[in-house]
Amino acid sequence: MTIRASKAERLADEELMPLIGEKDPDAFGVFYDRHGGVAYSLAYRIVGERGAAEDVTQEAFISIWRSGARYDAARGSVRTWMLGIVRNRAIDFLRSKAGRAPKLDFDDDSILEHRPAAERTESEALQRETAREVRGVLDELPGEQSKVITLAYFGGFSHSEIAGMLGVPLGTVKGRMRLGLEKIRGELAEGLT
Repeated sequence: MTIRASKAERLADEELMPLIGEKDPDAFGVFYDRHGGVAYSLAYRIVGERGAAEDVTQEAFISIWRSGARYDAARGSVRTWMLGIVRNRAIDFLRSKAGRAPKLDFDDDSILEHRPAAERTESEALQRETAREVRGVLDELPGEQSKVITLAYFGGFSHSEIAGMLGVPLGTVKGRMRLGLEKIRGELAEGLT
């Protein structure tokens, strides 16, 4: 069953997913138009290269085309599901290029600003404020401590993977992580008093 693009544009993401599962090109086109920009933005922030971000985004959307019927509404919104796929593809790309440390610059605010206002909640506002504070403290850390924390928490890499990427011993990564996290805890605790 194929529907016209004009009709597909009026459907919610959750209503598009079964159509994408049936390989409806109009439904997929509408889905891509809605989410392609934010998907590319996330991929670019993770991989740090335009061409690689385009490849990651394309692979993610090909995966969505092939597995659209696997979306499970009980596990979250379509947008969250899609961004998870993009994130996983970007991390896979970085792991395949593990010889170099990725340049990560995370700004979750820009993703949230593109979301329709009805999807924002008080918990997201609190989460954004907390993330802003943590990023501020991260910027004050020495570069090597900030880098290992960013790779671990925002990049999803294990300590041993980070050691391999940076070419330093595992103990050095763990030490930098411990010192950095202690400084973050101290700075955030000062902010509460």
